[in-house]
Parts: sequence; structure tokens; C-alpha cells
Amino acid sequence: QALFEYIFHHENDIKTALDLAALATEYAQFKDWWWKVQIGKCYYRLGLYREAEKQFKSALKQQDMVDTILYLAKVYLRLDQPVTALNLFKQGLERFPGEVTLLCGIARIYEEMNNISSAAEYYKDVLKQDNTHVEAIACIGSNHFYSDQPEIALRFYRRLLQMGVYNCQLFNNLGLCCFYAQQYDMTLSSFERALFLAENEEETADVWYNLGHVAVGIGDLNLAYQCFKLTLVNNNNYAEAYNNLAVLEMRKGHIEQARALLQTASSLAPHMYEPHFNVAILSEKVGDLQRSYTAAQKSEEAFPGHVDTQQLIKQLKEHFAML
Repeated sequence: QALFEYIFHHENDIKTALDLAALATEYAQFKDWWWKVQIGKCYYRLGLYREAEKQFKSALKQQDMVDTILYLAKVYLRLDQPVTALNLFKQGLERFPGEVTLLCGIARIYEEMNNISSAAEYYKDVLKQDNTHVEAIACIGSNHFYSDQPEIALRFYRRLLQMGVYNCQLFNNLGLCCFYAQQYDMTLSSFERALFLAENEEETADVWYNLGHVAVGIGDLNLAYQCFKLTLVNNNNYAEAYNNLAVLEMRKGHIEQARALLQTASSLAPHMYEPHFNVAILSEKVGDLQRSYTAAQKSEEAFPGHVDTQQLIKQLKEHFAML
């Protein structure tokens, strides 16, 4: 076992590790679950997910282990079968009630599927078992923030600070929560600390982007413009910053600059509805109704429930009907 661990983890020679694990399994007459798990891990690393699935399932039949369930779930997620992974975790919870890693696995999948309320419920279950679980506290805080409860989110983020978590993302979130909870004295100092703690350009870009939002919130559009520009200096692919800069350019009456920025935003993030909606508004203002209608349809495709888009499409249809 020690030799396998050395070859697999230190040498990173997966094929040799696989050969060794296969020989060991054969020697154990296919009755040792541990070696089956190791073969499964090798197959997983080699991208042979179906073979890995067979090994993990066989190991689970011989010995019910939480780790094996987690490995098998990783295989299903790689095979793009989140529902199968969810069911596996839930079956695991029946055999290992309150197991934190399984609860976390379910919460993460729900988060990936954008089912935030279900994810938050499972993270709450995690905290019942382990009230210092950083990921669960952060995610519940985030859920409260996006549910328009920044004061409650602030309590969760401060809890992380008390636990000794000290990084850029935490202070970035604290800055936003303080701003929306109208605790302005803490807002800028939180963002300053976030910038100081940023470890890469992506993190720095996130902080400047949020500062841009704060500047818009207090009505300082020149500061907002500078912040969004600094966002792009640090991360040139930040679609949201292009979109917001375009809106500021539209306010100044710079139509062509706004259009170019919106085009960049929509090509970087086709799933975002905002650039399409802003193109629709811009085109309608300059009288290009056909382009406005096309962009509004794209906006509706990206976000069918957006009321302003629906109203704009309705207005344009009425206008076309009159022609």
C-alpha cells in the first residue's frame, strides 16, 4: 500500500500505479475493497470514468465507506449526471446520517444547478453538525445577500472573520454587505483591505467592479467609470464591466463607444441578458427599431422573466403594426 501511495501521489505515475493495484487485487482474489478503490482512482485520473464507476460500485458492495461514495459521485459529475450523484449522496445519508461531506456534496450540486434555496437548506444541515464549517457559513451568507438581506449576510461574514478567515473574497463580500446594509463607515475600509489581500488580477478586478457598483450607488459616475476601467485593466474579459461602462457612455451620449462595449460584453458572455437589453434600448433611441427588436428577442431568450424586455418588445410590436 505504501508503494502504491508513493507511485500514485509522489511520482504521479498513474499507469504503473494501476498495474500495481491490479496485481494486488488479483493476489487478494478480488476480495479487497481498498485495492478496488485505488484502481477506480487510477481509472478516474486516466479519464476512464465508466471503468472507474465499476470499481467503486464493486468496492461499495464489499465495504460501505463514505470516501468511496464521494469518489463515485465525482465520476457521475464528470459524466454530467448530477441527479445520479444527488441520489447517491442521499442514499449515503441513509446509511451515514449527518455525514458532513455528503451533506456538502448535495449542497454543492444544488448550487451548480442554480437551486440556491435547496443548497442553503443542506448547508444549514452542515452547520448543525459542524458550526465552524467555513464553506457552509459563506454560502448561507451569500444566499442571504442575494435574497436582499445584507444585514443577516453581514452576521455570517463577521462570524468567518472571528474564526480567523482573512482573505480578499471575504472582505470584498463584507464591503458589499456593509454598503447595502447602509453601514458606510465600514464599506471603503473593507474594500481597501480586499485590494491589499488580493492574490491575483482576477480578485483585484472583482474588488474594483464592486467598488464601481458602490460609486454608482452614491451617484459618483466619474468614480464608477474609473473603477470599471480598472476592472478591465486587471481582467480584460470581464463582461459585466464592459456592459456597465457602456451604460455610462450612453448617459454621456457616446453612442458608438457604448455600442462597441456592448458588442464586446455580449460576445464574452452570450448568456447575459443585460448587454442585449441595453443594445435594444440604445437602438430604439437612435431609431433603429429592427436592430432593437432583434436585440430585445435575444434578451428575452437569455432571461424570459425580464419585465422591461417584455414591455419593450410589446411597444416595438405595436409600432410595427402601425406601419
